[in-house]
Amino acid sequence: MDSTHRPASRVLCLDAAHRLLLLRWRDPFDGTYVWEPPGGGIEPGETPLAAARRELAEETGLDPAAVLDRSVPVERDVWWNGRRYIGTEHFFVAEFADERPPLVRTGLLPDEQATLDTYAWTAWPDLDSLADPVEPPRLTAVLDALVPDGPWS
Repeated sequence: MDSTHRPASRVLCLDAAHRLLLLRWRDPFDGTYVWEPPGGGIEPGETPLAAARRELAEETGLDPAAVLDRSVPVERDVWWNGRRYIGTEHFFVAEFADERPPLVRTGLLPDEQATLDTYAWTAWPDLDSLADPVEPPRLTAVLDALVPDGPWS
């Protein structure tokens, strides 16, 4: 089975009530849905932090300066659009002073506009009750590594 190596960065966005921002994507290949934090591939010559800030701005319109310069590497192995993607993703955290800051989706590429279904600011205890899978599966462990004094500890 062919796989594509794709280093990427993602941002765990927390609002004032420590809710986590998740985006719900529809896979164009098989129609399944998945929830995951904003993020995407690292472009050539780009640092993981720069990629995280760029992806946050493109996918949400939230302030990229909120992304802190500390990350946790997570090995990913996911299927998307009929292809297998493997590689290390750098997870960063961004904290926002407002509750449920609104998103602006004007920075999305055409294929992203077609596949981004919705978003939700999700309370951490509710992560396991979402109807669709959450990626990565051990998201609270990643969150705990980035913000060890949070309510999920």
